[in-house]
Amino acid sequence: MSICRFLKWVMLLLVIFPSLFDPSLSHFDSAKKKQMREKVRKMFYHAYENYMTHAFPHDELKPLTRSFTDSLCELGNLKLEHLPQNYNGTALTLIESLSSLVILGNYTEFERAVLWLSENLSFDVDARVNLFEGNIRVLGGLVSAHILATDSMNRLIQGSYKNQLLDLAKDLGQRFLPAFDTPTGLPYAWINLKYGLMKNETTETSTSGCGSLILEMGALSRLTGDPKYESASLRALRKLWSMRSSLNLLGTTLDVETGEWIEHSSGIGAGVDSFYEYLFKAHILFGKEDFWRMFHSAYLAVQKYFRHGPWYHEADMRTGKATYWQLTSLQAFWPGLQVLVGDIEAANSSHREFVHVWKKFGVLPERYLLDHQMVHPTEKYYPLRPELAESTFYLYQATKDPWYIEVGEAIVDSLNLYTKVEGGFASIRDVTTMQTEDHQHSFFLAETCKYLYLLFDDSFLVDRNYIFTTEGHPLPVLSAWHERLPEIYIPSNRTCVKKEKPKRASAMSLQVCPALSLNSRHGEQLVESACHIPDA
Repeated sequence: MSICRFLKWVMLLLVIFPSLFDPSLSHFDSAKKKQMREKVRKMFYHAYENYMTHAFPHDELKPLTRSFTDSLCELGNLKLEHLPQNYNGTALTLIESLSSLVILGNYTEFERAVLWLSENLSFDVDARVNLFEGNIRVLGGLVSAHILATDSMNRLIQGSYKNQLLDLAKDLGQRFLPAFDTPTGLPYAWINLKYGLMKNETTETSTSGCGSLILEMGALSRLTGDPKYESASLRALRKLWSMRSSLNLLGTTLDVETGEWIEHSSGIGAGVDSFYEYLFKAHILFGKEDFWRMFHSAYLAVQKYFRHGPWYHEADMRTGKATYWQLTSLQAFWPGLQVLVGDIEAANSSHREFVHVWKKFGVLPERYLLDHQMVHPTEKYYPLRPELAESTFYLYQATKDPWYIEVGEAIVDSLNLYTKVEGGFASIRDVTTMQTEDHQHSFFLAETCKYLYLLFDDSFLVDRNYIFTTEGHPLPVLSAWHERLPEIYIPSNRTCVKKEKPKRASAMSLQVCPALSLNSRHGEQLVESACHIPDA
């Protein structure tokens, strides 16, 4: 090689990989991540300790008044109907915090919390709860914590834990089952923990509400050896899929008795979001090809009928015609799901638009009107949601692009500036004025802090293979849970990155266990990679 060509290669490498020649840059990135990790740690404990001091064992903290709300029976219950008279909470925020404590390395507090719940928690209460919220927050939190408590890597004192959380999860799962006793197999949205189905219960539910139960209930069946939990959730999921339109689109709300759609407009946001998420994650967790085939068809339909450039509007499930041109904060989970799928270019494109809206307001408004480029006049709030942090974490895992570290830093700074109060972290009532609201949701500790921490320190994931539920609770990908375990599932790390070109996320190829890599072309077609994806 000539000297001239050699110098050109050196210059090119300096541009592409400057840290190889300037170790201080790599050290700077490491120091920045460590600094941000400690900021997030302080955020978590500020929220957690205030909850434990002012709200525990009630459900959630009211940080402005330093009091509590028993919110499990209020979640999704906008009219606040059928509230119990003598309900004193189920330590909801503590349950939601369990896996975060492990990820932060606080095994002492984790063990203390597990033992308290083992001795004190009971679901024999006259409380009407939302099935979906109870499943993802409480059942998911208990199942995940049980798995972590029985993991020898987590240093729980030998003999102090005897599957008490699994017993609680089994009891709760049993209390959920009457909700599935319908002609269609689609579950009611509400169930009374003590008395089962209430008289004259509403038959309306959402696509997410009956299509996002398979991870937690499936895991419960695998852990207990009792198939009834997984069978009930699987029957509901398959019934829901059978109700799709000829375009492979689903509506937002439906009637569980008749199996008829109530709201035909749909998208990837509220009421539908986790349905898509659970199809793909269930394929990874349980290895069923049916889940992949459903997801593949659904994903193609989303890209074809909902996507408009980097945005995703809503459309009529019957015609595919656009209905509402709006961004909802829950849609920010989508880039993270696309990373798992391997559609990095599309994920990066949408993620940057969400970041733009976040920076415009300082946080992400619940609803933003795309056609008017303005926040929704009545849904101006930000309840400490985690979805943007979640997608940022996944994209950084996929690309190692330091830009995502900068995004995470901006999110942390915004949360500390606008939502941190003396008594915890408060929701934002109006993003245009940053007026605060007296509520610290449990998912702030279960997800928002967790994903931000993992963005800056992913050591918890080393030599482990986890899927996170829609509430951020880790479930291990185990060969014993698969009907058939393809060879591609075997690698221990959850992500392994292969750099193809020295560009940003759009030029990176992510392989995720099970290394499904799909490439988007004009948002309408997916091309199978060399990972031997089964035919749809």
